[in-house]
Amino acid sequence: MDSWQSAPESAADYAVLRATDIMVPMRDGVRLATDVYFPAPPDGPDARVADPAPAILIRTPYNKTGSADTGEYFAGRGYVVVIQDCRGRYRSEGCFYFLTQEAEDGYDCVEWVGAQAWCDGQVGMMGTSYLGWTQTAAAVMNPPHLAALVVNQAGANAYSSSVRHNGTIEQRFLAWAFMGAATGTEAIADPAVRAALNDVRASQWLDALPWSENQTPLAHAPSYEQWALDLYRNADYSDYWDHPGFNFEKHWNNHADVPTLFSGAWYDSYTRATIENYVGLSERLSSPVRIMLGPWTHGSTTVDQTFSGNIEYGPQAPVAGNLARDFNHLHLRWFDHWLKGLDNGVGNEPPARYFIMGGEAVHRTPEDRLYRGGRWASATDLPLANAQDTPFYLGSGGTLADNGPGAGGATSFEYDPDNPVPTAATCRHCPRLIPCRRRSPPKSSTSSAGD
Repeated sequence: MDSWQSAPESAADYAVLRATDIMVPMRDGVRLATDVYFPAPPDGPDARVADPAPAILIRTPYNKTGSADTGEYFAGRGYVVVIQDCRGRYRSEGCFYFLTQEAEDGYDCVEWVGAQAWCDGQVGMMGTSYLGWTQTAAAVMNPPHLAALVVNQAGANAYSSSVRHNGTIEQRFLAWAFMGAATGTEAIADPAVRAALNDVRASQWLDALPWSENQTPLAHAPSYEQWALDLYRNADYSDYWDHPGFNFEKHWNNHADVPTLFSGAWYDSYTRATIENYVGLSERLSSPVRIMLGPWTHGSTTVDQTFSGNIEYGPQAPVAGNLARDFNHLHLRWFDHWLKGLDNGVGNEPPARYFIMGGEAVHRTPEDRLYRGGRWASATDLPLANAQDTPFYLGSGGTLADNGPGAGGATSFEYDPDNPVPTAATCRHCPRLIPCRRRSPPKSSTSSAGD
């Protein structure tokens, strides 16, 4: 039996009360819509528990009601859970500008929560993807009441990885602008704007790059059009990318010195950023900084799966095969230790946990996935001290080997910048953001096998 299975933890002993749409003021007067989930006595759940409790804060652009299950889970275990719509999203006031608003707003919200009579002064944060960005954006402002973080699959430097990749725009965020505009405050307030932005085929407009003002349906939501154009036009590194909402790497020295767990996935677009945040902050913080990397794709539900795409890694692959029963329980153990002081073993766990993929007999599963297996390992640090760089070489017939360049022959590939390989974020043929194989005949070029 793993030690965590017998360790003390917060039990689901409470009923839950919810206060909705509390309008929390920011420093500039804009108010952000916030739901608060309170633990309540199970035998009389018409009033919250009187004693103050640690709080868990989630800040999201994806509608705070979508995180209601998380609020119920942690409030039922004695935490106050605060879930907030980001500025300009759903029921919050103000204009949304991608990422750059989250540093100051995050600081102000952490401090508002920490000062409430129902909070014991400790605020933890959690969330995935954009909800992870909102955590680190707040943390680099060093709010005094911030006490712990669990950042799942989020950025470190928007210019070098994840919004631009070493300067090259990741078009998925331009597609995100269309999705966001359709659910932004302009669309919510005006049915005509909402109708114009619904059912937009993002791939059509990505094919029409570069954009100008008033050229795309984003003209119906000027704040979204502005940040989308700014992301696209700022191709060279400049002060624009130094903002603490974009570039945490530049502001690591100011990061709150609190226990921080970075959770990442080998098949995630934020793998590089997750490792960069871990390495950079491990060198700077006196508080524990941990990292967990699993064989997952992007998201908060994939971490509880045994497979990624059509590859099966076995029952040991999910979080349940590692340090907890499931992903919520992983967060619970972290917050129980650092916010409630429970001696559950979290303080003694290794800094790095990572899943080694493969190594088992390959076969097809009943679900027609390719079984590869794997196992969890731990380390005192990343990069691994015994890691060795291994050069691989292209060979004829599409082969890849570590025994030197291929002997003769050539490997060719087809490349057309007007017809790129589609990804799950920017498929040019489909109205939804999913991959497909529908291709038009590409132009052709050839390179030698050793290139």
